[in-house]
Amino acid sequence: MPHTPRPLPPDDGTAPPRRSAARLLTTLAARPAARALLRSPWPEAGAAVARGPAAGPGMDRHLAARLRRAERGRPTPRAAHRLAELALAAGRVAEADRYLALVPPGTRGLAGTRGRRHRHVGRVSEAVVGLRRAVSAGRATARERRQLHRYEDELRLLSGWRPALTPVVGYRPDPASVLHVLAGARPHRRAPRAHSLLTATAAAGWHVTAVVRPGPFPDSAARRPAGAWTVDGVAYHRILPADRTGTATGRLQQEAQALLELALRARPAVLRTTSHAGNALLTRAVAEALGIPWVYEVGELPADRWAATRPAEAAASERFRMCCAREAELLSAADDVVAPSRAMQERVRELTRALPGGPVPARVASPAVDGPYLADPRPGPEARRILGLPASVPVVGAVADLIEREGLDDLLRAAALVAERVPELLVVIVGDGPARAELEALARRLGPAGRVRFPGRLTDEEVLLHHQAFDVFVVPRRDGPVTRSAVPTAAVQALATGTPVIASRLPALAETVADGITGLLTPAGDPETLATVLQMMLECPAVRRCLGGEARRRAVPGRTWQAVAADAAEVYDHLTGRAGPQEATA
Repeated sequence: MPHTPRPLPPDDGTAPPRRSAARLLTTLAARPAARALLRSPWPEAGAAVARGPAAGPGMDRHLAARLRRAERGRPTPRAAHRLAELALAAGRVAEADRYLALVPPGTRGLAGTRGRRHRHVGRVSEAVVGLRRAVSAGRATARERRQLHRYEDELRLLSGWRPALTPVVGYRPDPASVLHVLAGARPHRRAPRAHSLLTATAAAGWHVTAVVRPGPFPDSAARRPAGAWTVDGVAYHRILPADRTGTATGRLQQEAQALLELALRARPAVLRTTSHAGNALLTRAVAEALGIPWVYEVGELPADRWAATRPAEAAASERFRMCCAREAELLSAADDVVAPSRAMQERVRELTRALPGGPVPARVASPAVDGPYLADPRPGPEARRILGLPASVPVVGAVADLIEREGLDDLLRAAALVAERVPELLVVIVGDGPARAELEALARRLGPAGRVRFPGRLTDEEVLLHHQAFDVFVVPRRDGPVTRSAVPTAAVQALATGTPVIASRLPALAETVADGITGLLTPAGDPETLATVLQMMLECPAVRRCLGGEARRRAVPGRTWQAVAADAAEVYDHLTGRAGPQEATA
């Protein structure tokens, strides 16, 4: 029977609101080279620099142009130093190196800049050594001493540091209770996978509790003090220790203690968390303190994601190797490992193959659908009427985070080619992210105006309506370590609504989209081939109906969160030795 969340015993502790400080760009207007760098249109580029290397391709090109102009202006050593900092903030290591070569040795702050450069490409020990030399020589600034403290702490974390918790004697769990440890949750993030699994697990009769770790959220309400809220019958709890320390290991220790205190009130029999390693470190520490099993769901490997935004040397760096070793350690420590695809399952085996116990076997639990996606799809014309989309034109859509690896610029280029034959074509890209401004600019350049719409981040109901309104759904992901093993939930949702899918030929997507049966696969990063396949699909309604019909037949009921939750509950029963419903002991 569906489970009504029970209130936890009250917690008398209080925590002040979390305060975050934004680092502002320094003003360089005193130098001609700097004035060239800061020449308009800079505001959006400056904001992207402040965000760092994940700023996206648009920021990359804006900054490159300004760096070239500054270089022609023959910057002074001081200006070159500042320009190197900006290049590093945008992840442009080659440009940073050129400017650093113009800065004399011993320049105030140079050790910190070089340390950031080395750390950016994964040479953490080298960064630490350089900063220690500056401190020993007596020329380190206060900022560089703080930087050294952070980097040394990071090395400890990568080298095997673990939260220390006192084992709980006589802990008695509720045998039908599971606690999920999350990095984000509704309503501050969409988090469709985590929330769907939680609601389906609760519907299967388990007591579910979700714990949300501190983190940056787009909604300012997420920065409130520690507390609890309920969404769709799922109880969420935010842990936010008071007086958080300034180091990563210190914060993790505080969070581990706070998580343990909440677990003692929730009394779970199983803990479950999702990647990344920080979540796993906390979950393992609490599980060991309570003497209960824990499950690790690996959505992506943090080392792969980190290296994907760095120069090629990062994939062979010290940091990459240490991150992989840490992840392998955590995977082997978990009582059960879950992967979203067979490609990720193989990546887990590869990562843990050299461990003494041999490779870790991960079970596959692909993204699924529930609720409205299981009902008969609303007719396309009706969905378009509700959304205000034209009824009689072909509509091609995508739902994704607007980031570089999603390859949405390839979709725009392909659509521009198709529009030469299908001028009434409309493209709708649902979502938001750091690459949005650049994608909108590209759409304007490719023209004409109005061919592409960016409605932004929408509610679940609006996303469903768009799936029903699309003639074709496109997943044009770029090839990379992350995209090869990750399955986008939106692709599964499109299949469930009976919308044919065109996707990049990547391992995880090839598991999701049956080529020639539920959709079509095209080479990643090839907008010309994508345009050819897209035009064929738009010109052949019979093909769309055939692919879409088979897509829905296979997705429903084969890919439901109820089925995923049932499998998870069976694993929990096995891990806890639970044969059936029991009453929790006091």
